[in-house]
Amino acid sequence: ENTYLEEDMGPRSWIFKIFRLGLTTCFTILAVVVNNPLSFAKESTPENKVIAYYFHGNFRCPTCHRLEEYSREAIELNFSAALASGKLEFKVINTDEGANAHFIKDYQLYTKSLILSLVKDGRQVKWINLNKIWEYNGNKQKFIDYVKNGVIDLLREAE
Repeated sequence: ENTYLEEDMGPRSWIFKIFRLGLTTCFTILAVVVNNPLSFAKESTPENKVIAYYFHGNFRCPTCHRLEEYSREAIELNFSAALASGKLEFKVINTDEGANAHFIKDYQLYTKSLILSLVKDGRQVKWINLNKIWEYNGNKQKFIDYVKNGVIDLLREAE
């Protein structure tokens, strides 16, 4: 009469129950993702955002390195919350790498450049070449203020 109880408490039975619970959990998560595939992505990647691209080639002089350094500093020091939320991204792109060559035509690049791209509903709607970074590269504060103001303007448009 205790056969059922003893059989149910055996080690194989527990392993089977744990396996079944794990399988059920996996199928439940899969069902949620399939029915609402972007629910997780929206948290970390807003559809409205600004992307700051610093473009360079293989050859990089001291000024080119400074342009990247000042650009990064202007963005990271002034927009840490926007970077953390995904509303702002900073990307350094080497246009001499084959997969990135299209950016030269896309943004009409002819030298090292800082481009701000406004993305709404997942699509780029506007971009700006902050070409005065070359003019301000000898004045760090002017450079940082120039980049900061450009980013602020586009972040407002992204809202």
